[in-house]
Amino acid sequence: MEINSKIYVAGHRGMVGSAICRKLQANGFNHIITRTSSELDLRNQQQVQEFFATEQPDYVFLAAAKVGGIHANNTFRAEFLYDNLMIEANIIDAAFKSSVKKMMFLGSSCIYPKMAPQPLKEEYLLTGALEQTNEPYAIAKIAGIKLCEAYRDQYGCNFISVMPTNLYGYNDNYDLNNSHVLPALIRKFHEAKENGASEVVVWGTGSPMREFLFADDLAEACLYLMEHYNERELVNIGTGEDISIKDLALLVKDVIGFEGELVFDTTKPDGTPRKLMDVSKLHNTGFMHKINLREGIALAYADFKQKLTMPALS
Repeated sequence: MEINSKIYVAGHRGMVGSAICRKLQANGFNHIITRTSSELDLRNQQQVQEFFATEQPDYVFLAAAKVGGIHANNTFRAEFLYDNLMIEANIIDAAFKSSVKKMMFLGSSCIYPKMAPQPLKEEYLLTGALEQTNEPYAIAKIAGIKLCEAYRDQYGCNFISVMPTNLYGYNDNYDLNNSHVLPALIRKFHEAKENGASEVVVWGTGSPMREFLFADDLAEACLYLMEHYNERELVNIGTGEDISIKDLALLVKDVIGFEGELVFDTTKPDGTPRKLMDVSKLHNTGFMHKINLREGIALAYADFKQKLTMPALS
C-alpha cells in the first residue's frame, strides 16, 4: 500500500475495524475511508455499489460483520446468516466492479469443524460438521472465503482471507447477553467486585480451551499481510497458545482483584471443546504477536473502566 492510497475499512466502529484504523494512522496512512451503518447499509447492494463507484478505494479491509457470543449466535440464527452473507457479498462484488487493488476478508476461527484435529490448520476447512450454536455465522464466513477465492479464480482479483482467533481489546462489546467470553468475564468480575458479591457465575464447565489475541496485534498482522501476502489460501491469525475457560476466569479475577468464589453453571453450553489455531503459516511469513494475555486483559479492563464514564452499557 502506498502512503496516500485510499483505504476503506468496513466496520471501523467495531473492535477489529477500529484497531485497523488506529494501526493505519500510526503507520502514516492518511486517506482512510469510513462510513457508519446509518450512512451506508452494507446489506443494501445498491448503496454499496454506489459508495464504491463514488469513492473508488484502492484497498479494502472487510471487517464489518454482525457478531456476538454463543447466546446471540444461537438465538438470532437467521439474522447472523442473512446479514453477514449480504454484507460480504455486496462488498466483495463492489470491490471487483470498482477495480480495487487488493482486499482482505476477515473471517473467524468458528469456520473450522467442531471436532477438527488440534491445532486448527487452514486446510481443515470443510472437512467436518460445524459447531451447532454458531453454524449460521460460520457458514456466512465460509461463504466469504469462497467468494474471495472465486473472484480470484474467475477475475484475477487479489482478494485474500484471514482467520483471526478469539479477539479482545479496546472497543470490545461488554453486553452480558451477546458478548464473547473474555469481555463478559471482565464485566462480571468488575461488577461483582464493585457490589461486594461473594461469587461470580461462569457459563459452562470451564473445561473448553480457547486462544485469545489482542485486537491491536490482529490489526498489525492484517497490515503486515496486506503488504506481504498475495496467495489464494486463507491464513490463520492467532498466538498458537490456548487456555481453559476456568484458568482464563481465574486470570481475569486476579487482574481485576475480585476476592470471591468462582461458580460454574453447567446447564449452560460449552461450545466447541477446543479451538487452537495452527499459526505456523503466519509465523513463517515473519510475523509474531507482541501482547501477552495478562497484559492484554489489563489493557482491556482499563478500557472497560473508561467506558463506564461514557453513556451506560446496555
